[in-house]
Amino acid sequence: MLPVEVILNKRNGKVLDSEEIEFFIDGYVNGSILDYQAAALLMAIFFRGMTDEETADLTMTMVNSGDRVDLSAIEGIKVDKHSTGGVGDTTTLVLAPLVAAAGLPVAKMSGRGLGHTGGTLDKLESIPGVRVDLTQEEFIRQVREIGIAVIGQTGKLAPADKKLYALRDVTGTIDSIPLIATSIMSKKIAAGSDAILLDVKMGNGAFMKNEEDARELARLMVNIGSLVDRKVMAVLTNMDQPLGSHIGNTLEVKEAIEILRGEHVGSPLYEVSLTLGGYLVFMGEAASSYEEGRQLLEKLLQEGKGKEKFRQLIEAQGGNPEVVDDTSLLPQARQEVEILSRKAGFVTSFDTHKIGMASLILGAGRAKKGDKIDPAVGMVVKKRIGDEVERGEPLATIYGNDTGKIKLATEMFLEAIEIKNEEPDIPPLIIGTVKQDKLIMRL
Repeated sequence: MLPVEVILNKRNGKVLDSEEIEFFIDGYVNGSILDYQAAALLMAIFFRGMTDEETADLTMTMVNSGDRVDLSAIEGIKVDKHSTGGVGDTTTLVLAPLVAAAGLPVAKMSGRGLGHTGGTLDKLESIPGVRVDLTQEEFIRQVREIGIAVIGQTGKLAPADKKLYALRDVTGTIDSIPLIATSIMSKKIAAGSDAILLDVKMGNGAFMKNEEDARELARLMVNIGSLVDRKVMAVLTNMDQPLGSHIGNTLEVKEAIEILRGEHVGSPLYEVSLTLGGYLVFMGEAASSYEEGRQLLEKLLQEGKGKEKFRQLIEAQGGNPEVVDDTSLLPQARQEVEILSRKAGFVTSFDTHKIGMASLILGAGRAKKGDKIDPAVGMVVKKRIGDEVERGEPLATIYGNDTGKIKLATEMFLEAIEIKNEEPDIPPLIIGTVKQDKLIMRL
């Protein structure tokens, strides 16, 4: 078999079999197939697409290109959650401790932020002392002892995805739904959990801009799960405005802690976190329905069990657990500046991507891998779509350490918020679900 044969088959619209896919991906990982050949195949996939069976075969070939995490030493159904990325999306820090408090082992491998979206690891590392570079032995031992651990992904996990993603980034093939699905699912499957809940974001602050594409991505990832015997479900959520009011690493940790303390009940971040958590508890068979799962998490939240589990997580990973009681122990920015509205009316829309970029300008995110972040900076957004505002009323508070960056971020925020005289329709928070008929019969 020759690489060009595989490229031509896909270019001509043929369905690749598992042997062709395995030959090509293994060759690319070991260096016998070169970047320009892999780029040609990626472009052929971009234009020709892939069947569900092809995406499942590609996913498993990518999984088998490196190490797989063996979680068999941990009793029970291991659960995991993945978000496709957004602004103010702090759901992991809320739902993971709550789900662990419900008795389900949460063995989570997370990523860092890049571009306008934040990363769970960066948020955790903004807590003084927290380390996310646990060895696999430490990772498994911690989950067995306290029911939860959150660490970074090893470089040996799905190395084919790492190489292919870097190539997609420079060849115009990032926004291919089959390639997005295989990238996400290869890492999730290699990470070893039994049940995977996918939070697929949709809107101007998300990678998927419209519901049709978001639903197709969700359907494809759920189908991959069915084809490789994993329990997978997706929830489609709105990212046409920031999910949480707090944007920036320390600020997002603060908002998550406040929710775990019982504050912000009914807020968008609260609602999405409890919705995702309710489904995850059901998928892990700690509840007989989503409704029962959500009720259990609400009870644990009221009893302070989620807060205590988060405290345990912080302490186990070397951090200062006292931040749960006193968030002033988190890094603090030197400057605090209010952004005032220049007109009266109703908030009708946000450019959520631009708000994420304003936070990046302050230093809360990375323009490229390897950039250093400032954990203390960011913003707290005080208005949502549908809110009425007066001229001179605060729209947000910026927290920064550089006057020039604060000025740039302020202007970008004001460009990102639209205020008109007419009261707008308020977009739904939860758009829908995509479920596995094969494995999830009761949803």
